[in-house]
Parts: sequence; C-alpha cells; structure tokens
Amino acid sequence: MRALAHAAWRLSSRLPLVLLLLVAASASEPATIHVQPTDSVGPRQLEKTTEQSVVRDYLKSWQTLDAAMDNSNPDLLNAYFVGLAKDKLANTVREQRKLGINTRYRDRAHDIQITFYSPEGLSLQLVDTVDYDVQVVDHGKTQPAQRVRARYVAVLTPTEMKWKVRIFQAEPLR
Repeated sequence: MRALAHAAWRLSSRLPLVLLLLVAASASEPATIHVQPTDSVGPRQLEKTTEQSVVRDYLKSWQTLDAAMDNSNPDLLNAYFVGLAKDKLANTVREQRKLGINTRYRDRAHDIQITFYSPEGLSLQLVDTVDYDVQVVDHGKTQPAQRVRARYVAVLTPTEMKWKVRIFQAEPLR
C-alpha cells in the first residue's frame, strides 16, 4: 500500500484528491482509542454524534500529519488543519524538506478528553494523552524509531463537512 501511495505522490500535481485518499487509506489506525465521558464540557451540551465526528476527524488529523511529514508535502495538511496549527506544521514540513529529512509519526494510543465546547458551537477543545512512535529518515537513511508519550491540547473548528484542528500544542506531562 505504501508503494501505491508513493506512485500517487508522483501524480499529485494532477490528482491531489486521489493522493489524499490513497494516503488516508494506507495510514494505520491507532491500537487503542479511549474517549473519556463528557458529562459537562461548558455552556453547550455536546451531542453524541458531534463527539463521534470530532474524535473521528481529530484522529484523521494525526494520519494527515504523518502523511505530510513523511512525504514532505505541507499541502496535505489542508485536509484537517487550519489557521495557526496548519501554519506551524507547514513551516515544520518545509524546514525538514530543506534539511533532507522526513519524519514518520505512528500513533499507538489516544486518551482523549473533550474539555470545552463553546456556546455558539464554533470551537471545541480537547486534551489528548497520546503514545506514538517517531522515526526520522535522514537523506534516505532510516533512524531507529523513538517511543513518545505526550499530552496535546487541540482546538477544533467545524467546517462545512468536518472538524479541523486550529490549535495543536504539546504540553509537558505531569
């Protein structure tokens, strides 16, 4: 499947949607996903269907992040990132391309807690304690993967069809 995604990469200037679909289909799902119960998340009640779509789209944002970093293509971020999060991650992708490296992120487990849903429904904050492997490929030479456990705060914004990550910030684990 990785070879198929690579072949699609060569066609990306003509078929960006096909590339995105192939990369998303080839990305692996994390082994463990835990979503903490959301009894109260602010002044607005969180409906179950909204919670499910937020979690689905947030997890897809991780797959998109991996694809963008692994293929050194910041345009892939457009699918699930906007604003500050997209700008910072796109700069990171461009910088790694200049350095001749690629980075692979393989998320293993997520422990997600939705902490706030704005009254008008225009933003939602979640905190995610995530376990993932990060592997650097430096000028074609693959380095050993490093296991990481980190806490991320993300703010998501609804668009016409999905939720997109607007703020994506790592926090130290306590």
